[in-house]
This record gives sequence, C-alpha cells and structure tokens, in this order.
Amino acid sequence: MSNWRIAWAIIGWGMVLLVIHLSLTPRPPALVLGLQLWDKASHTLTYLALTYWFAQLHERRLAVVMGMLALGGSLEIAQGLTEYRQASGLDMLANGVGVTVGWLIARGLPNPLKWIETRC
Repeated sequence: MSNWRIAWAIIGWGMVLLVIHLSLTPRPPALVLGLQLWDKASHTLTYLALTYWFAQLHERRLAVVMGMLALGGSLEIAQGLTEYRQASGLDMLANGVGVTVGWLIARGLPNPLKWIETRC
C-alpha cells in the first residue's frame, strides 16, 4: 500500500470516528438550532461524503455502500439505546439518501484521490 493510500485511509477512518463520536455524544454541537431540515441535510451530506470518500479507495463499491448503510443504521439504533439520544427513522432515511447519492457521484466522476497521487 502506498503512502498516499495509507493517508487516505487514515483520513477516512478519522471521519468515521468523528461521525461515531458526534452520533453518540450526549450533546453534539448544534450548527443551526431549531431547523429540522438542516438536521436531515447534515445527515445526508455526512453519509454522502463518507461514501464518496471510501468509494474512491475501494473498487468493491457495493461493499462500501453496504458498510455505510450499516454504519448509519447501527448508529441510529445505538442512539435509541441511550438515555440521552433518540433513534430516528427519518435520520436513517437521510443517511441512506446520502449513501446513494455519494455512490452515484463516485460512479460518475473521476477519482480525485488518484489524480492527486499522480501529480504529487
């Protein structure tokens, strides 16, 4: 594995750890208070970014999609098991939309990580 691939993987798994932390912390930072639409958009954008990132690293993109769907679903279930967070079907749906859009974008665009690797 090249140094670039190791760096990309570390960045990706760092993002996953951040999502896990923010999903399970008792009081995550509120970016926009009181806007339910922003909450769903943030779920969608988060899972879009994660899926897109990991789809650039792995040829087996179906495995990436399944992994991201499992991550989003399991975190929602875990939230429901806490005393301070709630599971939400709408959040799970927003996560799934993000995974789908991230996968579609990854299929349609050139791989920017490979582009960086070839130029540096």
